[in-house]
This record gives sequence, C-alpha cells and structure tokens, in this order.
Amino acid sequence: MSDTPTVVLVHGAFADAASFARVVPLLLDDGIAVRVPAVPNRSLSGDAAYIASVVRQIDGPVLLVGHSYGGAVITVAGAEANVAGLVYLAGYALDEGESLGELQGRFPDSPLAQALVYTQFPVEGSDEPGTDVSVDVEKLPEIFAADVEPELARVLAVSQRPLAGAAFGEPASTAAWKTKPAWGIVSSSDRTINPDVERFGYERAGMTVTEIDSSHLVMLSHPQEVADVIRTALASVVQA
Repeated sequence: MSDTPTVVLVHGAFADAASFARVVPLLLDDGIAVRVPAVPNRSLSGDAAYIASVVRQIDGPVLLVGHSYGGAVITVAGAEANVAGLVYLAGYALDEGESLGELQGRFPDSPLAQALVYTQFPVEGSDEPGTDVSVDVEKLPEIFAADVEPELARVLAVSQRPLAGAAFGEPASTAAWKTKPAWGIVSSSDRTINPDVERFGYERAGMTVTEIDSSHLVMLSHPQEVADVIRTALASVVQA
C-alpha cells in the first residue's frame, strides 16, 4: 500500500469535475496524485456511496476535498478507513442526522434562493418524476461566479450539472469530521451559500479555517490559495 495520499476532488451542485481545472495542474506539478470523479448529484446517500467506492479502490490514504454540496458528500464518504483528512471549499459540513435544508435554514437565504429553477427528470422504476434543481442561466454568473471571467461564467451557466431536489432533505448518515482532521475555506463574498453557513459548520467541526474574498467558485477564481490549503492539509496528514 502506498503511503502517499491521493487527493480526491469532489464537485458540488450546478458544476462538474471541470470546476477544478485550475487547481488540478497545480497539484499535479507538485507530483501529487489526483482524482476528480463525476458526482451523480442524485441523492446524498447515493452520491456518498459512489465517492466511497472510488476511495476504497485507491491504494493508500486519501485526502477528500469537497466543494459546496460536495462538502456534504465528503462528510459521509469520509468515514472510509483510508480517508486521512477532509478539506471543505465553500461547503456544507453537516452533522450526523442533519440535512442541507436544516443547516441552511438556520441562516438568512442567499440570493441563490430566488434564482433556482425546477425541472423534472424520469426516475427508473417509478411512474413519478424526480425534480432537478439548477440556477437560472441569466443569474448564475452573478450569483455563482461573480469573480470568474465573464466568458467562462456564461459557459458554466449553460453547462450546469443539476442536483436532485431530494438531496436537500436527506440527512447525513455520519459526520466524518468527528474522527478525521479537517480544513475549511470560507468564500466570504459567496452569494450561493451564505458564508455564515460555512463558518458555522467549520467552527462546529473544529476545523482549521481560511477565509478568501471570493465568489462560490473559489477554486476557479483563487486556485493558488485553494491549492495552498490542500498542500497544508496533505503535509499535516502525512506527518500524523
């Protein structure tokens, strides 16, 4: 088994693996092993199970990095035995038995709440459709990616990976930050998640916290700072 941690980057809602495109080269240039799986964005339990399956098949320790909804996913998937640490990027650090809706509901809504779009999708084996949640294409650049180049933001707006609405109400089955070291980045100019939601979750978990004056897509607008936090976390788990 390898002793060198692999960094697994977990994207969130309304984005995909390409949202890490500016961080990945920085890590690879340092000789760090990286994986960026595509999250189904269908349910918290299902998405966490999928990421957990990816983690189990990696030889050696893993540092899980979750952005936004991906933070909720790593909170559950991080219970895998070879997960050495967790890094949250403008993410949800849920407690066991807590849902996204419950955590978010304790704080004033962000501008995202008035920009959500609901569409239906077929559910295999059911006559009832599911509900997908995405962001109004015209509003996404301002709400989701205000400090990302306009040319890129408009591409992101029309290439969203929606999140099934059921995921918002599903409780986390475990909270890996209770047993694993964790680091968190607060996007202090976030208009997608209220930054106080991020701060609360991180402080509750006793994380090492970094604040960056950034939109929600901190890894695209501040890739070097994000890579620095990941490097710090890696150095810590290697020494442990």
